[in-house]
Amino acid sequence: MNFALILFVLVILTGIAWVADKLVFQPQRRRAADAAVAEFDRQQQRVGERFADENAPQTRARIRDDKLRQPWWLEYTASFFPVILVVFLVRSFVVEPFKIPSGSMVPTLLVGDFILVNKFDYGLRLPITNTKVTQGRPLERGDVVVFRYPKDESVDYIKRVIGLPGDVVAYQGKKLTINGKPVPETSLPDYFDEERIGYAKQFEEDLGDRKNAILNNPAVPPFVVGADDYPFRDNCQYNSEGVICKVPPGNYFMMGDNRDNSADSRYWGFVPDNNIVGRAFFIWMNFSSLKRIGSFH
Repeated sequence: MNFALILFVLVILTGIAWVADKLVFQPQRRRAADAAVAEFDRQQQRVGERFADENAPQTRARIRDDKLRQPWWLEYTASFFPVILVVFLVRSFVVEPFKIPSGSMVPTLLVGDFILVNKFDYGLRLPITNTKVTQGRPLERGDVVVFRYPKDESVDYIKRVIGLPGDVVAYQGKKLTINGKPVPETSLPDYFDEERIGYAKQFEEDLGDRKNAILNNPAVPPFVVGADDYPFRDNCQYNSEGVICKVPPGNYFMMGDNRDNSADSRYWGFVPDNNIVGRAFFIWMNFSSLKRIGSFH
């Protein structure tokens, strides 16, 4: 279900109700309130001071309030329009929350992490169509990015940018090389993977301006099994040691930090620029561990 589309429809429906209320129904209620108060005042004059309502100001205010009150169908449409509009604009152009559903980005992101995604860093995009309207900065190697899964754009994926347009990315023998230059790795203490209930080799990978942790499981062979057919597949060569790909223009090569437990560009291909949703940058909640809250690399 496309939540952005649902929000957009709600904005339209509640917006129509809000405008109709401001231009049509609210003036009608005001006229009815003025008429009801005027009729009350005439009744007070007819009965005289002796029988007049001792609480006339309060009664007059209650009559006006009753006539000005929105009917239930406007209360549940027009009244919610400002809130829904703000949520829609913030979610579309500022930040959007996501929940990590799988362990493909362990150890950087864990299952159950609630993250925030920057929606303007790479340029503002129109909701629903994802059409870019401002340029923004280009993606960089090492960015953690949310994007629409190329094989089913109703599904959002999160991976790390490894290859930029024109890059030659080689993942051979579980070693990453970009444009013929090996990506430096530094050994870290073994990581206990709770999802697989076992230890994995952990390394710090240096993609230039930033460093991040990755996992490798020595028991898993390096070759790719079950790669799909995808656009520009001819740009990739598969062998017993892994895969070598040249990233086509306007596309990116993505990989998960949990290298042996990640369905990524090695399996289903490149991510077009039009599929980019935004840059993940902050964990705002994990109910299993509040210590997870904060920024990440």
